[in-house]
Amino acid sequence: MSASTPSNIKEHYDTLKAQGLKLNMQRGQPSDADFNLSNGLLNILGPDDYRAGSLDLRNYPGGVQGIPEARAMFGEYLSVAADQVIVWNNASLELQAFVLTTALLHGLRGSDTPWVRLTLNNQPVKPKIIVTTPGYDRHFLLLETLGFEVVAVDMQDDGPDLDTIERLASTDPLVKGVLFVPTYSNPGGESISPEKARRLAGLQALASDFTLFADDAYRVHHLYSEGQHRPVNLVALCAEAGYHDRAYVFASTSKITFAGAGLGFLASSEANVQHLSKYLNAQSIGPNKVEQHRHVKFLQQYPGGLKGLMKDHAALLAPKFAAVSEVLRQELGDSGEYATWKAPRGGYFVSLDTTEPVAARVVELAEQAGVSLTPAGATYPSGKDPHNRNIRLSPSRPPEAEVRQAMQVVAAAIKLATQEYREGRS
Repeated sequence: MSASTPSNIKEHYDTLKAQGLKLNMQRGQPSDADFNLSNGLLNILGPDDYRAGSLDLRNYPGGVQGIPEARAMFGEYLSVAADQVIVWNNASLELQAFVLTTALLHGLRGSDTPWVRLTLNNQPVKPKIIVTTPGYDRHFLLLETLGFEVVAVDMQDDGPDLDTIERLASTDPLVKGVLFVPTYSNPGGESISPEKARRLAGLQALASDFTLFADDAYRVHHLYSEGQHRPVNLVALCAEAGYHDRAYVFASTSKITFAGAGLGFLASSEANVQHLSKYLNAQSIGPNKVEQHRHVKFLQQYPGGLKGLMKDHAALLAPKFAAVSEVLRQELGDSGEYATWKAPRGGYFVSLDTTEPVAARVVELAEQAGVSLTPAGATYPSGKDPHNRNIRLSPSRPPEAEVRQAMQVVAAAIKLATQEYREGRS
């Protein structure tokens, strides 16, 4: 382990700082090499390729649920029937916002009242949604912007803290659901176990319309061919438990094809799809049918199909994730003296926890040395990590060599911040 003694920690950091680096490890963006895998999308359609069956993709008709071929493809992706799917435009976050807004303004199936009209002792109150932490900052931002009260529970190695969720949902009728990532969670890479998934599907909640909002963004984003997590089917599990309308599962092609020009989609009960379509039809003529046709055709023709494309992504991503762990072990060791971190089997992030409450200082020191990290606290609601320990690392976009450079800086910043903290306490 290099630069491990107090006398040279600052010197080592200053040496790295003097290199004048300008590296970004903030957001989980695909690399250009990942995007290049999908460049076939740009010319997959010819000038006369504007029909999907009898449907003219250039015209209005076609419905708000998506074209049949796309609903079938992504129904298979999410292990449900095509009639249980809505395929929409670029971001699954947009669909999450739509479903949550629908719940607020109109209620979901089984709701006694729109969620925005909830009262307690004749006083208006906010509906509550449970989230997992460390978690996805865009989930927190969405819920807080819409006016939900966000309730945080821990993400554990086998999924959300179900004991706490069961206690909260069974004692508080204002707890309307849980929003979480079931497969390769952001940022820790944890996946929900089949046992926890069944418990969640059959949970006895005081709210009759308690709902699972599952953002399955990394469902097929395996990093390695062995040890792949098999995604759970929350829609089917809820139906088996007698709660046919409980689950909404969201996903997209954002990290499969083009992040800025993909498809978002959701799966739920057929009744929920019809319920949502009524409101979706009021606000839109329909999604981009040409883009849906383009994606279906491209994914069908890619060598090995979707699995082949994801295998090619993994070949680009896995060495970068290996580099993160390798540099951290080399510089910080495995004892936990400075930090602990998780080596995920899939997804897009690495979750690191400093041993001392110095995450904000680490991010500051890294920035000063030319490495931009996700702001400390971003993995908690309102951007406030109560422990000041968690840092989300995003190695997906930079080349592997830059990932290694960035992690050298991060490790040095962790050591220096830890040294400062311990000396300040002595």
